[in-house]
Amino acid sequence: MPDPSKPPFLSEVLPPFARELEELLMEEGEPELAAQVPELRILKRCPCGDSFCSTFYVRPEPRGSYSPNHRNVELSPEKGMIILDIVDGWIASVEVLYRDDVRKAIQAVVP
Repeated sequence: MPDPSKPPFLSEVLPPFARELEELLMEEGEPELAAQVPELRILKRCPCGDSFCSTFYVRPEPRGSYSPNHRNVELSPEKGMIILDIVDGWIASVEVLYRDDVRKAIQAVVP
């Protein structure tokens, strides 16, 4: 049973999307990042309010910009766009655009 005091796991909220993310990271040659996916918790949704945005944070949102040890990993899903923010080798946020399935599921658990 999920603990309501802890943020939900991505893999519990969106199992197919979590698997897709792992597979896309492996295809991109990022096995270390793929290994992180089962432990990702959805901490916060993007506050932009755009209807096409499903972006979420799995680490605390930075104040200002990310550290100098930041990079992006752009993936190639069959639908929509996925770009990961990586900080110090850890997934920090998952930018997901044009994926209503992801947006609806995340909004249901992280208002």
